[in-house]
Amino acid sequence: MTTTQPAAVTLPTDRGCPFDPPQEYERLRAQDPVARLAFPDGKTGWLLTRHEDVRALLADDRFSSDRLRASSPVRRIPLRPEDVGPRSGMLLSLDPPDHTHYRRMLTRYFTVRRMRALAPRIEQITAEHLDAMERTGPPVDLVKAFSLPIPSLVICELLGVPYADRERFQHWTSTLLNLEVPEETALVARDELRDYMLGLVADKRRHPDDALLSTLIADDGPEGRLNDQEVAGIGRLLLVAGHETTANMLALGTFTLLTHPEQLRRLLEHPQDIDRAVEELLRYLTIVQFGTVRVAREDVEIAGRRIRAGETVLASLPAANRDPEHFERPGELDLTREPSQHVSFGHGIHQCLGQQLARVEMSIAFPALFERFPTLRLAVPPEQVPMRDDMAIYGVHELPLTWG
Repeated sequence: MTTTQPAAVTLPTDRGCPFDPPQEYERLRAQDPVARLAFPDGKTGWLLTRHEDVRALLADDRFSSDRLRASSPVRRIPLRPEDVGPRSGMLLSLDPPDHTHYRRMLTRYFTVRRMRALAPRIEQITAEHLDAMERTGPPVDLVKAFSLPIPSLVICELLGVPYADRERFQHWTSTLLNLEVPEETALVARDELRDYMLGLVADKRRHPDDALLSTLIADDGPEGRLNDQEVAGIGRLLLVAGHETTANMLALGTFTLLTHPEQLRRLLEHPQDIDRAVEELLRYLTIVQFGTVRVAREDVEIAGRRIRAGETVLASLPAANRDPEHFERPGELDLTREPSQHVSFGHGIHQCLGQQLARVEMSIAFPALFERFPTLRLAVPPEQVPMRDDMAIYGVHELPLTWG
């Protein structure tokens, strides 16, 4: 076991290609797969870049998801105990048994069967937005016209959030994920989103409907009903994750396919393989671009390195998804690739709750877009597409497209 502490590296962030993670990950994976990492708050921890190590970490109960104890790899926004404490409903920051309680309650609402049952409505929403694009005519920004509104409307209907409020919650979400806004601005957005959801939950108690928030309020499980703080915490998480991640996969995935015409042609010739294509796009792009953090509960050894209790470990999902020890030709986009254990949705008990919904949305939206507009192409040179390097969730800020 190595006992001396290696020199700390800084988190790689410079991309040579908009679709590839920073090349520095390749060197680290080969030479220092469990690398000492310097965090912005002045503390040091660890960076994992191998697929095997990332999956092992995310499934290891010797590590905590408590964000009050973790260092952020890109910045620290102060969190209050009431934001992430026990029974607040914020699953990403909870450990068992609190996490188990919420996860067990929510899982039944996000099964494969339930999400596939939403397909007809998602197809209708997709067609309506394609109709609007056709009426408007080119050029269009795909983000505003297609990739952002579709998952936003779907998650609003699923939760019972008024779609008329989309500009407000999209603004709060964008602010929270922006790494360059002042800390005070991010905190205001966080509090406004929290207060909005608390108000919505209170309204649902008075005027229940058939959507998920009202269902959770009325859910009288073995451990009792949820309070307003819990339902609001769950609602915030599902609202943000439910529109932001899929929106960026749709836009960035479209950009990727347009710049890989042979892969797009293969997809259009074999539409029955859309599910496999979605999995490959998820692996290849890995929009959670900085990975996810855990905190060691005790001293743990990973690949010969001693991780001490209290240290933060960053699992690089993009690096893991490009590991040549697990994926053949990992740097190539191959929509015929056999499904593999990519970690784009995470792994272990915190694996993305809404992953099946995201898959259904993408499997419907991608084919519908290219079937409706077979001559779809970029309206600007690829290098002029503004990338979301400044955001926690990667993608494009805009995607100008034309056709005809």
